[in-house]
Amino acid sequence: MRIASVILFVFSSLSSLAQDHPEAYILKSIYFGGGSYYVDEYQYEELKHLVDSVKDIRDYTITIHSHTDNIGGAAYNEWLSQMRGDEVIQKLLNLEFKSNQIEKRDFGQFNPVYDNNTWEGRRKNRRVDIIFWPVVM
Repeated sequence: MRIASVILFVFSSLSSLAQDHPEAYILKSIYFGGGSYYVDEYQYEELKHLVDSVKDIRDYTITIHSHTDNIGGAAYNEWLSQMRGDEVIQKLLNLEFKSNQIEKRDFGQFNPVYDNNTWEGRRKNRRVDIIFWPVVM
């Protein structure tokens, strides 16, 4: 659990870090209910707030990593992962990012960060990580 706390601290600190160190990336995770690819209004508002709070963020490139837990078959989770990634990309396009700024990688149930043998781990694995990379010139 100590590792998870450190990871959460690092992730939550990235936004302020990027303001002081433009070479740093920013990570925002969107979490989903089991079997869902719906981005709720609260998480969409948090994403909008992040985008509005970082200077020149529309000049960043974006990598999307979509994940699922291990409930259901591999084919279903691959589809669900794709749907989650596509839904997050649509939200970013709504925020006036360009599709050529966004790269997507769907992991499905493979490459979990958290333990899929626990309820809490499965809940944390149902996510899309949005990684904003500053363009270095």
